[in-house]
Amino acid sequence: MKITVETLIDAPLALVWSCYTTPEDIMAWNAASDDWHTTRSSVDLRPGGAFSSRMEARDGSMGFDFAGTYTRIEAGKLIDATFGDRQMLVEFDETPDGVSVRVTFDAETTNPAEMQRAGWQAILDSFARHVAGKA
Repeated sequence: MKITVETLIDAPLALVWSCYTTPEDIMAWNAASDDWHTTRSSVDLRPGGAFSSRMEARDGSMGFDFAGTYTRIEAGKLIDATFGDRQMLVEFDETPDGVSVRVTFDAETTNPAEMQRAGWQAILDSFARHVAGKA
């Protein structure tokens, strides 16, 4: 099953793209709630390049690596990637009201779809706030 989350950001496309693909920015926005954070991030933004973000609970109780491989990159337009046996597509569309960022990903089977949607949406909302703060 595919799940899609989306946000609209009132900022230039170049800034939105940069914030989504720069490790320092990723570390600033990549968390679904304040009790989590991303402690490291790496990006090799090219087809076949790897990405990885270490996400950890702030209390140190748990953490995991979100990692995968880019399969297609169209600068300023889309990022297609795999992580494990799942796929993720991030689309950037300029509109009169700002940049629409849409993330579509394969759901996993451990957690309910609505829980996954809420978590990914919370991260995307955090991303939008981060970009807005830099615009």
